Amino acid sequence: MTLQNIQDKLTQGIAAIISQDEASIAVDTPFHKLGIDSLGLVEVLVFIEKTFNLKLIESGLDKKDFGTIHSLASFIHKKL
Repeated sequence: MTLQNIQDKLTQGIAAIISQDEASIAVDTPFHKLGIDSLGLVEVLVFIEKTFNLKLIESGLDKKDFGTIHSLASFIHKKL
């Protein structure tokens, strides 16, 4: 799976979580500026685990990896 595919899937999932159109979400916008709160972050984590079959607890996910969709996609790309 390419980095672009991962970014696209993340954007789709996050758009659904925050009830916004995918086209309005830039991959370099910080999560907090997208309006994602702590509950939203949990939803994103669950989405990632289900979509990419990753166990995030064991993956070494760091706060810096959760800055933007792009940084999160890069992290996932390295783990796949």
